[in-house]
Amino acid sequence: MTPAEADTLLQDCVERTLSRLGKRLVMGLPLGLGKPNALVNAFYRRARKDASISLEIVTALSLDPPQPRSDLEARFLGPFVARHFGANYPRLDYVADLSARRLPDNIRITEFYLQSGSRLGNPLSQRHYVSSNYTHVARDLVDRGVNLALQLVAEGVLAGERRLSLSCNPDVTLELKTRLAQRPQHRCLLIGQCHPELPFMHGEAVVAPAFFDEVLPATHDHRLFALPRTPVQRQDHWVGLHASRLVADGGTLQIGIGSLSDALVHALRLRQRDNPAYRRLLGECGIDSEDAACRLGGLEPFEQGLYGASEMFMDGFMHLYRAGILRREVFDDETLQAQANAGTLPASLRGTGALMDGGFFLGSRLFYDFLQALEEHERPRFRMQPVSRINQLYGGSERLEITQRRRARFINSGMMVTLTGAVASDTLADHQVVSGVGGQYNFVAMAHAMEDGRSVMMLRSTRGEGKGLSSNIVWEYPQTTLPRHLRDLVVTEYGVADLRGRTDEECIQALLCICDARFQEPLAARAKTAGKLAASWQIPEHARGNLPERLARRSEAERQHFLAFPFGSDFTEIEQRLLSALQRLKGGRYGRLGLARAALTGRPSDWQEALARMGMDAPEGLRQRLMARALAAALDDG
Repeated sequence: MTPAEADTLLQDCVERTLSRLGKRLVMGLPLGLGKPNALVNAFYRRARKDASISLEIVTALSLDPPQPRSDLEARFLGPFVARHFGANYPRLDYVADLSARRLPDNIRITEFYLQSGSRLGNPLSQRHYVSSNYTHVARDLVDRGVNLALQLVAEGVLAGERRLSLSCNPDVTLELKTRLAQRPQHRCLLIGQCHPELPFMHGEAVVAPAFFDEVLPATHDHRLFALPRTPVQRQDHWVGLHASRLVADGGTLQIGIGSLSDALVHALRLRQRDNPAYRRLLGECGIDSEDAACRLGGLEPFEQGLYGASEMFMDGFMHLYRAGILRREVFDDETLQAQANAGTLPASLRGTGALMDGGFFLGSRLFYDFLQALEEHERPRFRMQPVSRINQLYGGSERLEITQRRRARFINSGMMVTLTGAVASDTLADHQVVSGVGGQYNFVAMAHAMEDGRSVMMLRSTRGEGKGLSSNIVWEYPQTTLPRHLRDLVVTEYGVADLRGRTDEECIQALLCICDARFQEPLAARAKTAGKLAASWQIPEHARGNLPERLARRSEAERQHFLAFPFGSDFTEIEQRLLSALQRLKGGRYGRLGLARAALTGRPSDWQEALARMGMDAPEGLRQRLMARALAAALDDG
């Protein structure tokens, strides 16, 4: 299909829709990957040209290739973005206009989850954010009057009949369809568009073409949006290592995305593949199998394996599958599930159960290739389901789902935790939304509803550096994602605090023991002043050494296994060095005097290949020469 033919097809779809629905459109779009960008842009451009059209886009996680904010970032990102996303990737027009604060008056963007940190300080985004549990989104869409839903789909043949797969996003769409069926007077068009790269996923994601009012063929050959794999820091690795000992063999796993989750998956893989090295690393912290936290999970390799039940299906589960960890089977039949749990499943049924149930998927290009390459017998074992099934136990099949999700560990990341166990994960003190609640509350509540389920909250003990260093364990915080009555397990790089069923004083003591030592005494004093901690209580000796220097003095095992890119990288070796150097320059490590010194003392001649990659091997003018020197100094510090 030529570009002109594609544009005509999309514009005709827009005009047909306007003729059927009128000029008031409330458009629901899937979270993340499932947006048909070119079709969305066609509707957006039509409304942008015609002020008489009222368009509200209701969505979440509007993916956008990284945008540079400085000349140095532009030099680094330009070649990488073109290579990684492809020169013809259709950026969402509404994201570009929203970021530039030039959204037309007749268009509104309403989102319930934001790309982390991308909309801080953006008034339109902050004003039009909806704080809603993921399981309530379909309800909220109907209440907002959604009359148009667009979604990417995969095309395939099952049992000799053409079928479509909602693939990456059955999460909300399936429930939306059900709710609309209960309101026949509520008119809403569902339009799908095929994408040749989108994997055909099984589970409830498989639908008949009649599920949609209209299905468009693929009009563009752009790649799927693939997340670049980002570095994992030493601090993250220690958090992941401590969290990994809470995971029980024969259990269930839910995880999110980010470097802490990458660190957790890497540690689980090490526990399975090189158990002696895994135990040596924990032994350096004085951790062995008799540790109380280890009794909740274990240190041994996985014999029974794990089952994945996670709203987000991502790279980590691929790595666990390849490592032989994601292999515990579940069946949608109580008798069979009981047999599977007891190890008495008939031999003829072994290897036929599901290993993974997800609500949406998003990941690297390697992950999409993995999904596309699944063999015929493997594909049905990775199922995509509505989020109402994945994120909660309500719906009539609670007993089966509790049996399937035995020994569940719901492992998520937070920004801050108060000393009495409330968690802030999505919003800053002044109500600025960083991301959104998503399904975090759902999973934590589910952990408390299950006899053997546990919620695990991972966070770094500190953020920032130098004068900007602050503790992520705080006395109080005005915005919380999780109330303190849902407190459970909290993990930092210094260990595990078990808060479930504990008194406020016991929670405070446990959290101070995994807090950075530079903040322990002021926090303890605050708790004592408030009457929440005995005046005689002292920080235990073993916790007084909770400092980055202690982590840095680890063994050769750490240097061997705590890799910056444990699962490979989308960046070249030179780009990895540059990425670290740019982060050092941006992170405030140097300060103004340090930057000035770096600009005067850096030796560009030592880093010709790296500077050539940045287009700075022959700098023009004083400013470029100083930038090249500063960058060379930052590269030296790596």
